[in-house]
Amino acid sequence: MPGETKTRKPVPVERRSQPRETNGKWRTALTSIEPNKILVRGYPLDEIMGRLTFGEAIYLLLLGECPSPGIGRLMEAILVSFIDHGATPPSTLAARNTATTGASLRACVAAGVLGFGRYHGGDIESCMEFLDAGLALVRSGSSYTDAAAQIVDRWKATGDALPGFGHRFHTRDPRAARLFQMALELEVEGTHIQMIRAVEMLLHTRQQPDEPSVPINIDGAIAAVCSDLGMPPTVANALFIISRVPGIAAQAQEEISREHPMRRIDPKDYIYDGPSERRLPERRK
Repeated sequence: MPGETKTRKPVPVERRSQPRETNGKWRTALTSIEPNKILVRGYPLDEIMGRLTFGEAIYLLLLGECPSPGIGRLMEAILVSFIDHGATPPSTLAARNTATTGASLRACVAAGVLGFGRYHGGDIESCMEFLDAGLALVRSGSSYTDAAAQIVDRWKATGDALPGFGHRFHTRDPRAARLFQMALELEVEGTHIQMIRAVEMLLHTRQQPDEPSVPINIDGAIAAVCSDLGMPPTVANALFIISRVPGIAAQAQEEISREHPMRRIDPKDYIYDGPSERRLPERRK
């Protein structure tokens, strides 16, 4: 339920002998294929088409049940938030560099996906663990402010940057602000969002006048929202991969269609020549 602290524990992988009724076959609970019938988590796929959005269908596939309308809207927002972030991310450069070789689009997309790592796409899982550590202290009697101070000091002692905070370009990540706004409006804001807000306030009070701001970034916002929805870290990380594929494909396709083969790509030496800022049609909310 929203507002509850959810503690996730790794599910141990056990090797067990199969029951006799399976005749030694392995099992799957995802999709059933029969002549003229496809069931995804028990629902006919042809009925899902046109009734569930892509985000809702992904939620169903990954978590086993259809989401509520509010959670479905959040899923759509999460997927859109990561769709692309320009020419500089490592995954984009990996896809574009592969495209310069004359490789197929699928090879370029694969190269981009393989470009995800601990520092690019991995912050969501780390931030979820970071917030869970803070909430464990809250359950032990600490205030959110004290818990925030403890986990920040503990994490900084490792020498790593705080997961879910800071950005190379933004002093205020507009995607994170929008996601938190939606979570509030849809009444799914819970303890993980409270925890990350407490960390944000702590960092603000500790900030020196000459230091740059360290805002909550989209990874942190998604980590908090997905945690409040009870999603495991691996599922939240899967959402990042799924949502980034269209952007990687678009970047690779543009490289193939607009640039010459085997060029040297400087991520700083580019100009944007697309449409100027414009508004969505009024019918879209």
